[in-house]
Amino acid sequence: MQLYYDVLEFDHHQFYLIASETGLCFVGSPDAPLSEVNHFFTTDELTQNEAKIAPIKQQLTEFMTGTRTDFSINLDPLFGTPLQQQVWHALAAIPYGETTTYSQLAATTDHPTAIRAVASAVGRNPWLIVVPCHRVLRADHNLGGYRGGLLLKEALLAMEQDRTVLAF
Repeated sequence: MQLYYDVLEFDHHQFYLIASETGLCFVGSPDAPLSEVNHFFTTDELTQNEAKIAPIKQQLTEFMTGTRTDFSINLDPLFGTPLQQQVWHALAAIPYGETTTYSQLAATTDHPTAIRAVASAVGRNPWLIVVPCHRVLRADHNLGGYRGGLLLKEALLAMEQDRTVLAF
């Protein structure tokens, strides 16, 4: 399958974006190498294509500058178990500026006792920022983990709370 990539540069950080003909496949962690994607799926045919990625870059930039609160990007899940895909769908439904806990998320996916499996699925979310796994907190309301780093998670939550520009 042919995949396309480009780099979004924001606030002195770089995010690799990967898409197929169908939609967005992956948003990389800030300043991580392109090879980070190999932890999620194989990329046999990967070509840099600024034009294919431009609409995605625009929406992410609008979000990070506080002028967009949701995304209208088609997503292409190249991998994922049924539970992971169910969790990712539930993540996408968490409203801008709101948070939930891993246990609350587990309950909304009809797996109230599978909190660790749900947390693992959150950690495997390939669409950093676009599918808002940063809005999930531990039961004690501490940040927990985040593939993009806790500084980014904290900054995203503050940006959404204050409706400001992302800075981290």
